[in-house]
Amino acid sequence: MSVTTVKRELLIRHLEAWAPAALHRGRRAIYLHGYADVDGGVTAEAAIRVLADLPDLARGRELSMVAVGDDMTTVTDRLGEVQHQAGAGAGLSVLGIGGGTGARVGVALQAAGATRVPLLGFLDAGTESEPPAVPTVAALAAGRPAEVLLVLPPGTPAAPYRDAGFPLLTAAELATGEEPGQVVVFATGSGKSLESFKEALWAVDEFAGVRFRDPGDPERHPIDISLQPHPGPLRREILAYLAEVGPATVSDLRTFTLTETVYRAADANRVLHLMLDAGVVARRPEHGRLGGDVLITPV
Repeated sequence: MSVTTVKRELLIRHLEAWAPAALHRGRRAIYLHGYADVDGGVTAEAAIRVLADLPDLARGRELSMVAVGDDMTTVTDRLGEVQHQAGAGAGLSVLGIGGGTGARVGVALQAAGATRVPLLGFLDAGTESEPPAVPTVAALAAGRPAEVLLVLPPGTPAAPYRDAGFPLLTAAELATGEEPGQVVVFATGSGKSLESFKEALWAVDEFAGVRFRDPGDPERHPIDISLQPHPGPLRREILAYLAEVGPATVSDLRTFTLTETVYRAADANRVLHLMLDAGVVARRPEHGRLGGDVLITPV
């Protein structure tokens, strides 16, 4: 299924960036994989292959993968087999906990000693009947630093998760038709990590029939996955933001783009140039580089 493939590649890309940085920051790090028995554990296996290949595990670092799901009877054994086949040493440990992701995340994190160590959580509830509860996601904020990648069922709003203890949050809908699609949410406390996730998001190889929608775009325009995404939805969202707050600096609009839309901060500059050329906004000063202190006003 194409949506499953997109989710898996996005997770792998982010893990490849997160894990080395987490182990460089401290001697221990924890990755929690919720709903680990969904899709037969294939995504969980892909995750452990990434972790088993980390060179820092041979340099005295420790990384724990905590896999949580409804029935972990066979999944835990398979993860152990993958770990063994990959030749991962004692630096990588796997803990499987059954009984349901919603009920067991807090218990799993306690068992792994997750307080105040770098922590990444991945909760894929995209095919579940209910999204993860906000307190379940909030439990992941025990890490220092902590971040979480969520997949929500179609039509689930991301806004409630802003109260889960992560200052920065972004969301993208995985669109395969006119009906609402599964919603990918990334929450973190680091602007640098948010930028890194956005780069991974738009670098995911395009799969036939899967595009993004920006949840903030009232026209729900599907956007092809591309390093140079279509500017239309961002143009509409910037104009709506300016209509609400009045004139704003380029820095303000870059921050808005990064934290409130599916786009990257750099996309704001690209779209602002197009908007200035089209005469739908004006700038002050009128000439020179489009720096952060340039004031943008709707016309």
